[in-house]
Amino acid sequence: MTTVNVPTYDSVSPANQALFDNLKQGLGFVPNLYATIAHSDNALATYLALQNAKSSLSVKAREVVNLAVSEVNQCAYCLAAHSVIGKMVGFTEDQILQIRAGVAPFDARLDALARLVRNVALQRGHADDAVLQAFFEAGWNAGNLVDVMVVIGDKTVSNYLHSTTKIPVDFPAAVALADTREPAIA
Repeated sequence: MTTVNVPTYDSVSPANQALFDNLKQGLGFVPNLYATIAHSDNALATYLALQNAKSSLSVKAREVVNLAVSEVNQCAYCLAAHSVIGKMVGFTEDQILQIRAGVAPFDARLDALARLVRNVALQRGHADDAVLQAFFEAGWNAGNLVDVMVVIGDKTVSNYLHSTTKIPVDFPAAVALADTREPAIA
C-alpha cells in the first residue's frame, strides 16, 4: 500500500518553501497537516487563503465550527490542533468538550451555532429546519450562515485529508468523547 509522507522543506516547491517559512515564523513550526498539503504546488496557498479569509464570524465562533465538524468527522489531527487553539482563544477544557459534542450551554448564541454545525455535518449539508431557525433566532444572519458553511468546508477538507493520509499528529492528543455519533440532546 502506498503511504503519504509528510514532505520536508527541501522536497516542496519554492513557493511552498516560502509558505513554510511564514508558518514557522508565525507558529514556531510547520504543522504536519500543512506540510502534507504542500505535496501540491498550489493547494497550500489556496488553503491558507481560505483559512485566513475575512469572515463575519469571530475567532471563537470559527473554533466552534472547527471543533464541532472535526468531532463529527472523527479527525484526530484537527481535534488535537483545535483543542489547543480553543484554549488559546479562551475556551475551557470543559467548554471544548461541550462544543465537540455539538452544544455550548455556556453561551446561547454559540450554542445555536454548535447545534447547527453539528446538524449540518451529520446531515451532510441538509440542516433541520428547527435547528436552522434556532440559529437565526439566536441572532445570526444569512451572511453568518454563509461564513459558517465556508468554515465547515475548510475543516472538512483538512479532516478528510488527515483521515485519508493518517499523517502523524504533532499536537497533544484530544480527550476522547464517549460517543459523538448521535445528535446532541436539546
